[in-house]
Amino acid sequence: MQGCGQLPDVQTYAVLLDGLCKNQQLDMAIELFREMGDKKVVPNIVVYNILIEGLCIAGKLESARDLFFSLSSKGLPPQVITYNIMIGGLCDGGLIVEAETLLGGMEEKGVLQTIVRIIQLSEGLSITMRYQELSDSIQQMVERGIICRCINYGIDC
Repeated sequence: MQGCGQLPDVQTYAVLLDGLCKNQQLDMAIELFREMGDKKVVPNIVVYNILIEGLCIAGKLESARDLFFSLSSKGLPPQVITYNIMIGGLCDGGLIVEAETLLGGMEEKGVLQTIVRIIQLSEGLSITMRYQELSDSIQQMVERGIICRCINYGIDC
């Protein structure tokens, strides 16, 4: 591509990063991400989502968390999918309390909660046998109408 005088754009980098992360070549993905900066290609939220997910899958939760929390300072507030990725990674890593905190922070920031996050958190609480917290969490979601909307496929109760 570059040999023909075409420089890769952010979408091209995103596709390459996604492939590298999915093939567990995280070191190469991080190197490619750094190359973007060297070539003055500004990463978008899609690129960050790909990297955060790759870091979570690789078990590098601290790095994923750092990247996640740096987004706002880059002018890229986390989107619903960004939260889903991070909450899923935290749950998979057994960091249920952090996942709950992040889920609670979403509402404060005006990011709508989705059934995906609720299921991830419920599975995490269930796996760690924290049944009372799971019950309390479900009750809070019912009181706020989240579960009702999900069960009724988008129809408010």
